[in-house]
Amino acid sequence: MRFLLTEEQAAFGRSLEAMLTAADTPSAVRAWAAGNAVPGNALWERLAGAGVFALAVPETYGGMGPLPVELAVACVAVGRHAVPGPVVETVAAAALLAGLAGQGEDGPAKRLLPALSSGGARATLTLPDGGPYALDADTATYLLTVRGDELRLAPGYGALHASADPARRLYRPEAGGELLASGPAVVTAAGYAADWAAFATAAQALGTGLALLDRTVAYVKQRTQFGTAVGGFQAVKHRLADTLIGLEFARPLLFGAALSMTTADVAAAKLTAGEAAYAAARTALQLHGAVGYTEELDLSLWLRKARPLRDAWGTPSHCRSRVLAGPVRDASPGGWRGALGRG
Repeated sequence: MRFLLTEEQAAFGRSLEAMLTAADTPSAVRAWAAGNAVPGNALWERLAGAGVFALAVPETYGGMGPLPVELAVACVAVGRHAVPGPVVETVAAAALLAGLAGQGEDGPAKRLLPALSSGGARATLTLPDGGPYALDADTATYLLTVRGDELRLAPGYGALHASADPARRLYRPEAGGELLASGPAVVTAAGYAADWAAFATAAQALGTGLALLDRTVAYVKQRTQFGTAVGGFQAVKHRLADTLIGLEFARPLLFGAALSMTTADVAAAKLTAGEAAYAAARTALQLHGAVGYTEELDLSLWLRKARPLRDAWGTPSHCRSRVLAGPVRDASPGGWRGALGRG
């Protein structure tokens, strides 16, 4: 299996990296956590201009996809730069609507997908028997809920709930709202959307872990003890090497999943990337010493994302069960029940 990106895919990744590096994303993340979405919205427009949200939308509805490899490249960059907002949820909503359209229910797709593809709208959602909270519902244009075999546009949302990551703003959707579709096709499309959500979260987790490692390596090179940089100590080198190996093991699993998009491969990528990112967070926290705990340090923005990303859209234990169950193309209707994390 070939895991190397094409020159076009690699160039796409480099352009996103350059764009986000120049965008001062830490300031946008802090503002987003405080309820000010203006800087985050500017980031969203830049991502939309780069075509990120068109990657999960079929060409029939104004998109360029579905293109899982390119989407993985984009979501790794999103994680590396801690971009706030319901990026994963918008991808999952696009998959949900496209999945419905693939089964003959194309009304919601015709209505909602073009705006999602262009970045003119964003979406968040909850799926059956998953976590009860919709990420960033206060900034989403469409708040979709799937309960039983019904897909609805929720009429609103409740109070903000606390999250381990303040930039992941959680809301419980209100019941009812406009019925968009119902029947077995909704259940099947919801399982398909859960797979895409897990896949995009795996890529975001890998980017988060890489950012934590990069920042930690830079820190141990400049912090000195006994007259030498602490990064020169063998114990520190081993800890960083173990972190790097964990992340690099996750990378081929992610792009392998992009090529197959089977449930088992997506679960393996989600499990490995989530655990590697969480391990990178523990390494970063330890090697930064006491300053690692401080919120003033930008490192905290990534530290607080690692665990929610590990558990969102498929806990580690559930991902293991899906891997053992073997490859299934598209999610089975009840495949993700009870295992979607709160985030």
